[in-house]
Amino acid sequence: MKSFGLTGGIGMGKSTAAELLRKRGVPTVDSDEIARQLVEPGQPALREIRREFGGNMVDADGRLRRDELARLVFVDAGARRKLEETLHPRIRSVWQDRLRVWREEGRPVAVAVIPLLFETDAAGHFDATVCVACSVATQRKRLHERGWSDDQINLRNQAQLAAEKKMAFADFVVWTEAGLDVHEAQLKRIIPWLDPDSP
Repeated sequence: MKSFGLTGGIGMGKSTAAELLRKRGVPTVDSDEIARQLVEPGQPALREIRREFGGNMVDADGRLRRDELARLVFVDAGARRKLEETLHPRIRSVWQDRLRVWREEGRPVAVAVIPLLFETDAAGHFDATVCVACSVATQRKRLHERGWSDDQINLRNQAQLAAEKKMAFADFVVWTEAGLDVHEAQLKRIIPWLDPDSP
């Protein structure tokens, strides 16, 4: 099985790439989705977060107050490290298990979407790495449309490697400025579809 690690900055097209791959039959696991599952009510990681950061991080229904946690960790590097120490090993274990299952099933290709692929030294687990990217102006436009402020965008960007460095480290780059058809065509040249009838 050939494995790909796919990364990119916020708002640059990772989720869109994952959706395109899944639609074409490529087994794809997304570390952001794993992270959301790990902090569901009753999960050990949520209990650790509450113990480390305080009960105000969980609402009356026992759910993580994501906005409150984000406000803390994106202005406090020490708090962000503590959160990463809680979540990252668990996240890695899940996507590694998923890749192992797909390999045992004889799948020819699989993809793990990992925003902090290079920051967490995960690139070595894959046969190749792919970075999806766009211009800063397009990134900001997309995130503004999601309701993000400039301060939120700046803080998130500062917590990751610059997009230029991600592109430099990656084996392949997919530029997402154009439409979905162009995005899809670039992915297809790098990652073979499993659907033999797909265009």
